[in-house]
Amino acid sequence: MRVKYGFLCMFLAIAPSAYALEGTSPPILAPLQQQAQAAILSSQFLARFHYKPVPLDDALSAKIMDRFIKSLDPDRALFAQADIDKFMADSTKIDDAINHEDLRIPFSIFNTYEQRVVDRMTYARSLLKQNFDFNVQEEYSLQRDKEPWPQSDAESNELWRKRVKSDWLRLKLAGKADDAIRTTLDKRYQNSLERAYKYKSDDVFQMFMDAYTKSLDPHTDYFGAAASAEFDISMKLSLVGIGAVLQERDDYTTIRELVPGGPAQSSGKLAVGDRITGVGQGESGAIKEVVGTRLDEIVQMIRGAKGSVVRLDILPADAGPDGKHNIISLVRDKISLDKQAAKKTVLSVKADGVTRKIGVITLPAFYEDFEARRRGDKDYRSASRDVAKLLAELKQDKVDGVLVDLRNNGGGSLSEAIDLTGLFVGKGPVVQQRDAGGKVEVESDDLSAPAWTGPVGVLINRGSASASEIFAAAIQDYGRGVIVGEPSFGKGSVQTVVNLDQVAHNSKPKFGELKLTVAQFFRVNGGTTQLRGVTPDIGLPGLSDPKSFGESSYDNALPWTEVKPAKYVPSANMAPLLPQLQGRHDARVQSDQDFQRFVEDVAELKVQREKRAISLNETQRRNEMAAQAKRVKSREQINDGVDNGEDDGLQANERSLSADIAMEKARKNAKDVLLKEAAAIVADEADLQSGGLKATAQRSGSTDGK
Repeated sequence: MRVKYGFLCMFLAIAPSAYALEGTSPPILAPLQQQAQAAILSSQFLARFHYKPVPLDDALSAKIMDRFIKSLDPDRALFAQADIDKFMADSTKIDDAINHEDLRIPFSIFNTYEQRVVDRMTYARSLLKQNFDFNVQEEYSLQRDKEPWPQSDAESNELWRKRVKSDWLRLKLAGKADDAIRTTLDKRYQNSLERAYKYKSDDVFQMFMDAYTKSLDPHTDYFGAAASAEFDISMKLSLVGIGAVLQERDDYTTIRELVPGGPAQSSGKLAVGDRITGVGQGESGAIKEVVGTRLDEIVQMIRGAKGSVVRLDILPADAGPDGKHNIISLVRDKISLDKQAAKKTVLSVKADGVTRKIGVITLPAFYEDFEARRRGDKDYRSASRDVAKLLAELKQDKVDGVLVDLRNNGGGSLSEAIDLTGLFVGKGPVVQQRDAGGKVEVESDDLSAPAWTGPVGVLINRGSASASEIFAAAIQDYGRGVIVGEPSFGKGSVQTVVNLDQVAHNSKPKFGELKLTVAQFFRVNGGTTQLRGVTPDIGLPGLSDPKSFGESSYDNALPWTEVKPAKYVPSANMAPLLPQLQGRHDARVQSDQDFQRFVEDVAELKVQREKRAISLNETQRRNEMAAQAKRVKSREQINDGVDNGEDDGLQANERSLSADIAMEKARKNAKDVLLKEAAAIVADEADLQSGGLKATAQRSGSTDGK
């Protein structure tokens, strides 16, 4: 599963500045020759080397067309049925378009999409001049992905009338006055309208190739140059820049966060909330104004070679639009993205008068600096190396058990998953791979002895995928520890990255990279994590919706299957301990008010998630709000990460920066009831094992189960 980070990027959200666009049409975008060449080269690789090759024919063409349209208008709120009829006339011609290096069909669809965005946003803004009647009984559909496309302009207008009315009512219920509501919504729709004028040819091609690759399987991807660079950064946890997290806000590129120790923070010349209005290269290069420039383009201007100088034109946070600007110079340096690195904490768990120390290792991703490793750098960064250091520190802390928190860890390096398993299991098979030809290879770790031999727990959720599932499955199959949480994502496929420019012997980047599925993972017990994921030994409630998130939510996921078990020797057998661990868990959470509140919140979230429509009647909505407030008031307040607060009706970039940061801080400081309970389960494991109920080793050579 490709890892995505909200923090890493300085980042690629696209939010334009405000300028007048009335009466103008968005630019007509056309494909570049190099894009057509990249498409046909990708098709050749996919047809030959994909794990389950699918011929590029009329049938696949129709799937690509359908997926491309859905990616543009998932809620069926922009295109009309007449648009869809026109598009589908070409639905079987995508294969010919790629083979003939002619991508006018998808670009024509996208140009229509841009115009529809302009049409709809212009209409939405016009509705703000009127008042709405919130006494009538009508509903707005929240989930329109299966609804019919609007048949006429009148039907489309009615849909958008209800959408604008819904946006207005949310703000009204939050206590906003009519004038403030008009201002907020007008700016919101204006921003959406302006985004249609910001797209470039590369954006269209990336979306089209996403539709193509995702029509084969959920995890085959195409990376343009920008996407490829971000993926590399996510794997090595470093980049060269100034060390600032940037965000588009109020038409300015705004500093949201300064990375500790980075050039921006060390200079003492920048603060959170400062706005970048210009960027210059070197000590004397001309400063280019960047107000209104796409954020990803500004990011690329600020990044550069280590030791080089970048100059920034800064409008201070406390200055008005006409305030005094400051010109500052910063020397670019390597920035370590330590927020995504492994870290440890120690939790004290008290039970029956005994306090046990549980070391928690939180691992957000299986990262590895491939480039540094290839060039022989002895200090290259990797997840398993960092965890090995943390385990040594936890030994010094004399912890009674270790809990590895893999929640929302979407995977990463396969070799790191194997090496991390070795830290707890030692030498032996970790995972099996079967390629397109049916050949099965066993991947093993060669660490002579594990770095940690004490009690182990692994905490997973629906967001734990790929490498996380390999590690959790190996710990489970070896009987090495207890798996706690909710069933994992279910990604059991293997991808490899092909640099298309290297294949074509291009001297400069033109074609991008292709990440294609080439094999499937299997556990050492012979089963696969594909589709079903890893089933925890002790289940905990989760916030995710399995219907919309996880491998089983994809319509073209590979099926579950199995191969012969590998020859491995389990470290132990956890089975005798599990009934007692489950019993202790059940008894503990029954009397844990925080845990029971979390269970209630999860149940309420599920109810809200399954609503397909929302009332636009003010009295009914206020009654619903009152009932929700009564429910919250009836119990002691707890910040458990589930938002039970009042809806302010605002989008993230519509709040003040301080309010946005405060909300993020509140989420970070939420009481983690699941982590607390998982640590208690590992403490129970330590107690039971030390009390003579140690898991008995099974040394019978080959085995096929836990």
